[in-house]
Amino acid sequence: MTQLATEVTDPAEAFDPPVRDDAYYRLRQEIEEFLYDEAAMLDERRFHDWLNTLDEDLVYFMPMMFNVKFGEHDERERTKLEKDMSWFNEGKWTLTKRAEQILTGVHWAEEPLSRLCRLVTNVQIKGTRTNANSQLEVAVRSKFLTYQNRCEYEEYYFTGERNDILRRVGDEWKLVRREISLGQTVLLAKNLSIFF
Repeated sequence: MTQLATEVTDPAEAFDPPVRDDAYYRLRQEIEEFLYDEAAMLDERRFHDWLNTLDEDLVYFMPMMFNVKFGEHDERERTKLEKDMSWFNEGKWTLTKRAEQILTGVHWAEEPLSRLCRLVTNVQIKGTRTNANSQLEVAVRSKFLTYQNRCEYEEYYFTGERNDILRRVGDEWKLVRREISLGQTVLLAKNLSIFF
């Protein structure tokens, strides 16, 4: 795992800040299309296609949130990667196993399968850099709203922010890091069987 993945809370800190010129808006449009395609793959349960968009060194992290005293938010509002408990602290291998389990048809939390609709918005490029392999990496922040319906009457809404790092590998973008900030201190759904 890289230093960036384990120690930097805001992944954009290690990147060059963007200049909002024509190149920025073209790049942002390309990133938005990647995120919209990703949402469609997950909504349509095309998990194998989605897994192909994940890089091998992926860090997929969702901290737990806490209500804290004013002035202590930066330090104590969310759990830390590799130091505290979290909702997710996974890599590509574990995400693959989770998807494969759902696709068996005998996953207790996803039988019958959930119906999902994801909205992705407020996409911003927070920075860019070139890594040691001369690959472009982009730090991206976005907001999401995910609607989940199960069985007949179960409905859940998940909303929050994602801080991603995307890497250009050949002609494609690959997700290298995702930190998901869910706006709940107490999980209101029965489970977290979906992907964000």
